[in-house]
Amino acid sequence: MEGESKGSFDVMDQGSENKGRKLIVGTCDLVLRLLAFVMTLVAAIVIGADKQTAIVSIKLLDSMPPLDLPVTAKWHYLSAFLYFVAANAIACAYATLSLLLTIANRRKGKGMEALISVIDALMVALLFSGNGAAIAIGLLGLQGNSHVHWNKVCNVFGKFCHQATLSLFTSLLGSTAFLLLLVVPPLLRLKRAN
Repeated sequence: MEGESKGSFDVMDQGSENKGRKLIVGTCDLVLRLLAFVMTLVAAIVIGADKQTAIVSIKLLDSMPPLDLPVTAKWHYLSAFLYFVAANAIACAYATLSLLLTIANRRKGKGMEALISVIDALMVALLFSGNGAAIAIGLLGLQGNSHVHWNKVCNVFGKFCHQATLSLFTSLLGSTAFLLLLVVPPLLRLKRAN
């Protein structure tokens, strides 16, 4: 009799422990998806609103005085920033869809988990490639390139560069959230199995 009651308590403890771990994994998944959504949305909005006009002195001939002209820097003048915005918009839309699918399929089981994990990996690749492209252009704007005589522009368009940097940082946080979606829930499930 004593052995029977001890065995039934073990089964009950394992059942409640599995439910607790499933709740932790599900909560972690939802929080990371929500974070990815917010960060990619903010990154796309911040860079999408990035624009600055500055007065630039242009010297056409050494014998003439310089001309002061208004010059505008906009995010869509650079194809790398276009790609960056598109990558963040796609990731944001996917984060919304996957968040809704995750909530809807929470009780049903593992039907969509594999597909969602594959698309999560694609979002990581898409976001990090967009971040890399935007960072490369940002470094050119910050430092210039003396080999091809490209001047730095962040000394003239400081607000534009600061706003682009903020957007890049926010997008990197969103990318990291998607990366953690690939790593953390499987680790928690693995810990649950052991």
